[in-house]
Amino acid sequence: MQPRRRSGNLATVSSCFRYLDVVRVLFVCMGNICRSPTAHGVFRKLVNDAGLAGRIEIDSAGTHAYHVGKPPDRRAQATAQRRGIDLSDLRARQAAPPDFAVFDYVLAMDQDNYFALLEICPGEQREKVRLFMDYAPHMRTREVPDPYYGGPSGFERVFDLVEAAAQGLLDEIRTRDL
Repeated sequence: MQPRRRSGNLATVSSCFRYLDVVRVLFVCMGNICRSPTAHGVFRKLVNDAGLAGRIEIDSAGTHAYHVGKPPDRRAQATAQRRGIDLSDLRARQAAPPDFAVFDYVLAMDQDNYFALLEICPGEQREKVRLFMDYAPHMRTREVPDPYYGGPSGFERVFDLVEAAAQGLLDEIRTRDL
């Protein structure tokens, strides 16, 4: 009896292994319209500029469903636009338990959202949940403050913090995962 030949090709197998090599990052705030989409956009630009778009996938979500389907806050978009980053394609969604199996990094903008994530996170995935600002210890803050009820300076401060943490995150991913 002849051995059975497998159908398929090496390119298909190779692309499956490439998919496994992708690092996935999820940024999370409360409503997914200010801080986490800003982090999403800033990190996406850093990843693209580094030529790593095929190796790092990025998403953002909120711990609450207040704004599901809506674009980022106009003030967040304006701040990002002034700094050369487009957030207009992003839409809010709520974080869910399956996210923890998909993403390698689940990064909360503050302690409240960190603990909200832990409440829905399966036990074996908890090590993936961290505070985003852990990647920028030189900024001497552990949280990205919510600018929603403040003025334009709050969005500028968020952007400064996010830029610093995004660079630190990219540095860690390059060292640890790529």
